[in-house]
Amino acid sequence: MNKLFVSIVIPSYNEMQNLKKGILDKVSKYLSSQKYEFEVIIVDDGSDDGSREFVKEFVAKNKRFRLLENDHTGKAGAVTKGVLSAVGDYILFTDMDQATPIEELEKLLPFIPEYDIVVGSRSNNRSGAPFSRKIMANGMIILRTFLVGLSDIRDTQCGFKLFSKEAARKIFTTYSSVHQGFKSIKNSSVTAGFDIELLYIGERFGYQVKEVPIRWFYVETRRVSPLRDSVEGLLELFKIRSRIIKKVYQR
Repeated sequence: MNKLFVSIVIPSYNEMQNLKKGILDKVSKYLSSQKYEFEVIIVDDGSDDGSREFVKEFVAKNKRFRLLENDHTGKAGAVTKGVLSAVGDYILFTDMDQATPIEELEKLLPFIPEYDIVVGSRSNNRSGAPFSRKIMANGMIILRTFLVGLSDIRDTQCGFKLFSKEAARKIFTTYSSVHQGFKSIKNSSVTAGFDIELLYIGERFGYQVKEVPIRWFYVETRRVSPLRDSVEGLLELFKIRSRIIKKVYQR
């Protein structure tokens, strides 16, 4: 096999609804039309709705795709496992619902290798998002800037981020070490602090970050609760702030 240019990491927890829409076929069709070599790593995070079996059948027929089976540790644990097993020169993580279509990768690639981290930004385009989600987003920006920093990045939460392999290895290894690995959980968990902490660690290591506007479409999900997610997000920010004060992230 030729040297892999990019690895795509997709966490999956009870994603049968999205899988039945042909999401993986769409991802495969687009990437197969490109001139570079790629791999797609789907990290099943302990699904119990049949989606793990669905993905197993898909990867058996699509050799550029592979499945990693994980205990249910939440998105942070699943993405970290996928990133640390990736072999591409660049590593993108994205969501199974493809709220940001895989085609948007074209907008990130021109900024490598000048930048170590290229993040998709929805700041000027939150098409279809309910008013409550927009309020949550703006509130998070204000609180995050005050407690953590990252003032140069408008949208830290977009789940469409591209890293150089070197930056990804160092950032995600550090993230895992800070959290002492990942414990099994019972319910779904999309930790608001995950993306913020990754970018903060990247900043600590001196990696250059570029924010690039991308298309994003609101996808309804039962996992989003404005009140619960706002409270959890605030608690995560205070935890990160506490680690900063304690100099946990010092090199």
